[in-house]
Amino acid sequence: MKIKTDIVLRVYLAYAILLVFAIAITGRIWDLQFVQGKKWRKLADSLTTGFVNVDAMRGSIYSEDGSLIATSMPEYEVHMDVNTDPLTDDIFADKVDSLGRCLANLFADRSAAEYTKGLKMARAEGERYYLIHRKVSFSQLKELKAFPIFNLGKYKGGLVIIQKNKRVLPFKELAARTIGYKTATVQPVGLEGAYDSYISGQSGKRLMQRLAGNVWMPINDDAEIAPVDGCDIISTLNINIQDVAQNALEKQLIAQNASSGTVILMEVATGEIRAIANLNRVSEGVYQEQYNTAIGAATEPGSTFKLASFMVALEDGKFNLEDTVDVSRPRAFRNRIMRDAHPMKEPRATMLKVFEESSNVGTSVAIWKAYKNDPAKFVEGLERMGFGKQMGLQIPGEAKPQFKHPGDKGWSGTTLPWLSIGYEQTVSPMQILAFYNAVANNGKLVAPKFVKEIRQMGKTIKMVDTKVLVEKIASDATLTQARLMLESVVKEGTAKALSTSVFAIAGKTGTAQIANGKAGYRGNLRYQGSFCGYFPADNPKYSMIVVINEPSNQLYYGGAVAGPVFKEVADKVYATCLDIHPGIDKQYSINDKSVPVAKVGYRPSIEYVYNKLGVSISANVKKSSNWIHTEQYDNSVAINEVPLSQNIVPNVKGMGLQDAIYVLENAGMHTAVRGNGKVVNQSITPGAAIQKGSTIFLELK
Repeated sequence: MKIKTDIVLRVYLAYAILLVFAIAITGRIWDLQFVQGKKWRKLADSLTTGFVNVDAMRGSIYSEDGSLIATSMPEYEVHMDVNTDPLTDDIFADKVDSLGRCLANLFADRSAAEYTKGLKMARAEGERYYLIHRKVSFSQLKELKAFPIFNLGKYKGGLVIIQKNKRVLPFKELAARTIGYKTATVQPVGLEGAYDSYISGQSGKRLMQRLAGNVWMPINDDAEIAPVDGCDIISTLNINIQDVAQNALEKQLIAQNASSGTVILMEVATGEIRAIANLNRVSEGVYQEQYNTAIGAATEPGSTFKLASFMVALEDGKFNLEDTVDVSRPRAFRNRIMRDAHPMKEPRATMLKVFEESSNVGTSVAIWKAYKNDPAKFVEGLERMGFGKQMGLQIPGEAKPQFKHPGDKGWSGTTLPWLSIGYEQTVSPMQILAFYNAVANNGKLVAPKFVKEIRQMGKTIKMVDTKVLVEKIASDATLTQARLMLESVVKEGTAKALSTSVFAIAGKTGTAQIANGKAGYRGNLRYQGSFCGYFPADNPKYSMIVVINEPSNQLYYGGAVAGPVFKEVADKVYATCLDIHPGIDKQYSINDKSVPVAKVGYRPSIEYVYNKLGVSISANVKKSSNWIHTEQYDNSVAINEVPLSQNIVPNVKGMGLQDAIYVLENAGMHTAVRGNGKVVNQSITPGAAIQKGSTIFLELK
């Protein structure tokens, strides 16, 4: 019985001891959780560390002439650990007033008393990461480090510096939309967005300490894993030409009180964009770059599209430029009337004159007659030349062209004639320019190019090649006629005001009525005026398009509102770009004894010159042969016959203009000419049967 009692006592004792421990533990938990909870949670927060990403310095963007057009500048956020252990109460009290005065003088946003009060309150509340100022420049930071308390050193002074990188455009608004931007909250645009994977670099890692309120403070000044700076982009833009283009555009927009405008200048051979300006009216007389209209706005182009219509028909052999069409009156197509803005002087006009004067009636009637039974063939011809699809530009935002096909919803009996003059379709200014550029580039359609190369630490890591979209948009014969038409517009047609004695311009004016939504072309009339072309016409170096939207000072025709901008930019580019001027191939002196080169030409004239020069002639032709070509040797020249046959188109390549016209017109043909020098191309192949009265187009260089 006694043993049993002992066991029970021991159990009760053990239970009591456990109960006391449980009560003590519960009390301690209560004390830690509720009585001292705030203190310990703050301590726990102060002991929490982790790695945070550190953004790399974004690469810069340069123009093709080496100018810096976008870069990152360091900008600092300054904090203070007001309760760092080495900063004693005595030091703080002695220096805080002086620090407040210095901060007030530096930033001039608060009084010295306000700065001092804020610092004292932060210390009293145990702040470890008190914000002093944001957006501090490097020069301000350098001055700030010498202020009282901060000059005590990194740990004792409590100064905490966070570097942030600010994107800067040194040339402000110049090409701002094409350069673009990249932010965390907005869809990236322009070169900044398209090449972000190169420009952004690689983020680093920095060890941070979490403070109360989920605020993170860096433990060390430098990142533990250093970020890798981004690559530099070398663009195709020329900042001097960009300045000329943007100023010329802005001046004309103000003069015409227009809503917006675009200028694009492209290098013919490479497709490189030298200038691209997009200006939108933000208030009366004030214009800014807000939207990249050049690539993103697809509109009905109007008469600049007539070049494509003519080229399809010429390529398909539907008409020749000397063919005539009735332009005496407006023409009805189903329930719509086609009119000319200015009636033609004669009741019938050649197709060349129709193009020169931009006759809607002449163009639509000719295309309607040619393709009314097979409109799909016309559309297919346009697509062969690159229309109807995107070009795959290097920057985002390219508009998708809207192009109808027979059988599509919306195709009607009026679509073909209105399509031929640039309506019932939408294309961007860049897409029209690329087509005109192909005409200047011997038929090669290239994609517009914005970036030439990518560099890292000054070394090229990638060269960007020109992308060819269509190797040849038309035959040489059609291209020769197209270039003749474009030159004739400036010499004799709607763009006469652009003619210049210094260098020749080729191009086409465009005037399009802007539809008013569901109301169509009724009601308040709005217009888009444009001019697209290239220069110098005889050896194209640059192509350009100018578009002016909604001019409201009485003028709205393309030649009147867009033409002056084209001419101003072209004149200044020609004057400042030496590589565009014709060079001198060889410097001759009076002591030069080499045999001079002769063109293909009239035998008596060539022999007379060589005899006067004392050059020995070796004749390999009959005496009756009047047309010859020559071969030069060291001290002599050999002459060979150029065969001419009746009813066969002669080969006049290599001849001067006077001789070529003489030979062709004696054969019963008419001639049309573009360029200067000797014949390098003829539109009808030598050896073909002559059709009396037909016109042959000659290209001279």
